[in-house]
Amino acid sequence: MTITVAIADDQAIVRAGLRVILETSPDIEVVGEASDGHEAVELVRAKRPDVICMDIRMPGLDGISATRTITADPQNTTGVLMLTTFELDDYVFGALEAGASGFLLKGADEESLLDAIRSVARGDGTLDQRLTRRVLVEFANRTAGPRRPPTSPAVPLTARETEILTLLCEGLSTSEIGERLFVESTTVKYHVAGILTKTGARDRLQAAVWAFRNGVVSVPR
Repeated sequence: MTITVAIADDQAIVRAGLRVILETSPDIEVVGEASDGHEAVELVRAKRPDVICMDIRMPGLDGISATRTITADPQNTTGVLMLTTFELDDYVFGALEAGASGFLLKGADEESLLDAIRSVARGDGTLDQRLTRRVLVEFANRTAGPRRPPTSPAVPLTARETEILTLLCEGLSTSEIGERLFVESTTVKYHVAGILTKTGARDRLQAAVWAFRNGVVSVPR
């Protein structure tokens, strides 16, 4: 199945470079480009790509604001993969809170970029491995102040789902969770699907955000 991708970056040379990389992969099709946040929002509405690679710093409407607008649309099915040269936590937190499905540093290699796009398209979400654990823990700490009452899912999570959600919050992959729990990856995927349905999260990354925000999962040590 072909993954449709849009690119949003204010630098033409960066967009061109990303297009060259993406078009080397037979399972990815670039369907459009945007030079600022406003164009990115309109591009997503017009093309409905599976994934949009979104720069954080852009003139007019920045990437985080554009992401917030895109994910607020109840008809939206596009996953947002944030790309940035900045490793500052505030940008990562802003992207997570805006509803981004992934975050990758622009210094990542080509294969990491392609894998991140595929992960977001599958609904898994992704964080650059250099950021995952530190970011999720710090995100939990920042949102661990005066808590509002937890927003319980429509159907309570099972003990196994809570266990898997906890491991997702530690940044473990499907295969790593399977190894930890001595179960098949297909079993993990089945439970993750149940978690997403019950929490209303679009992907595993946002399920982790939901868990931290609502105090369902404690901060990992």
